[in-house]
Amino acid sequence: METETATPWLTEAEQCAWRTHLEVNRLLTYQLEKDLQPFGLTMNDYEILVNLSESDELRMRMSDLASATLQSKSRLSHQITRMENAGLVRRENCDTDRRGLYAVLTQHGLETMRKVAPHHVESVRRHFIDLLTPEALADLRASLGPIAQHLRAQRGRG
Repeated sequence: METETATPWLTEAEQCAWRTHLEVNRLLTYQLEKDLQPFGLTMNDYEILVNLSESDELRMRMSDLASATLQSKSRLSHQITRMENAGLVRRENCDTDRRGLYAVLTQHGLETMRKVAPHHVESVRRHFIDLLTPEALADLRASLGPIAQHLRAQRGRG
């Protein structure tokens, strides 16, 4: 597809790298999601459980959780409602901000996290970590680090 543009088209090598990245991202996400299905969780559920389990007092402001999980506040609210219905989390009012809400990990949510985490780590190892040498992992980290830093900076502007 030839059109006039100031942006140079991707070279064959660049296009191959980009498409490989997209394919691996989609396939890995699909596989990790599939491996969470027996536990009745999605990747979004798991990511929320991880964030809450690693936070002080097992709670986060909804706005901070939305930012941490790259979800809109509206989408996160629907997600939290679903997780509340499953008994994994609950909402609590913020004492210092009448409009603020916390998402709080319940005991059931914490037990679920403890049960699922070893299976998820095994899945990440089997489908990603163990397929790469330590050197390849270090190279990957070094290669993706500047991209992550750039994209975090872009989020800050948005």
